[in-house]
Amino acid sequence: MRNRTDGELMKLVMNKHHPALEELYDRYAKLVYSFALKSAKEEQTAREIVQLVFTRLWTTQKGYDPAKGAFVNWIITVTRNVTIDCLRKKRKEDQNLHLDRSHWEEAFVSTAPEPDAAMSSKWLGEQIQKAYVHLSESQIQLIHWMYWQGYTLSEIAVRTNEPIGTVKSRLHQGLKILRKHLTTLREG
Repeated sequence: MRNRTDGELMKLVMNKHHPALEELYDRYAKLVYSFALKSAKEEQTAREIVQLVFTRLWTTQKGYDPAKGAFVNWIITVTRNVTIDCLRKKRKEDQNLHLDRSHWEEAFVSTAPEPDAAMSSKWLGEQIQKAYVHLSESQIQLIHWMYWQGYTLSEIAVRTNEPIGTVKSRLHQGLKILRKHLTTLREG
């Protein structure tokens, strides 16, 4: 196994040859770990990323194409993608997109002395929260960043590494869906 190139080993891995995966692991685990640790800044997360990268090598349908570049560059790209996915997932868990009930009440309960205005605002907040089930995760995240955290469309475009037009379109579609479901709730 030690005489084989990375490309040859990856072909064997695609055919579910365990020793080939072990050899690639021996060759690249330290590199993947150091990249993950530098990005994630947590040892446990870096270990998880290493495991996810080599699991992805084992389960990938595409595999490595030597015509497109060196294996080391390919595995770093895989590591980068897995790291981004992992960090996004952790960030999402930390931010808890679905704001808890007390936050909704604080956000929508009016300071007006009329009890009916306060109840109306509270009801609206609850309806918005219920309407979230009709949105994609990316639309919820976008609305959360825009309206709850105060990011501009430009900042969100940079943050998500997407064109501003894509961000605007997703926001427009999300708000359209919310409006539709809120209108349905009010009429019903």
